Amino acid sequence: MRWKAYFRLAQTPKVMRELDQLMRHRLRAVQLKQWRRGPTIFRELRKLGASADLAARIAGNARRWWRNSRMGLNRVLPIAYFDRLGVPKFS
Repeated sequence: MRWKAYFRLAQTPKVMRELDQLMRHRLRAVQLKQWRRGPTIFRELRKLGASADLAARIAGNARRWWRNSRMGLNRVLPIAYFDRLGVPKFS
């Protein structure tokens, strides 16, 4: 945790918050990329509690990982989801 204390001294909360957002955006994109196909994406999103409409919309654009990870996936994989996985926060 030394890096966190170092950057706190530099008073860069906005930079760290943006880095945290970028990291979670990237993790969502990687998750979609691992699920690979539309039917798998749909099934996994439904397991995580997404509505059928949202899951179908994201699964319909299965190859657009970066764009989909910004769309409605924030509601399905919120920050709390990554907290449960133990992903550290920068901010």
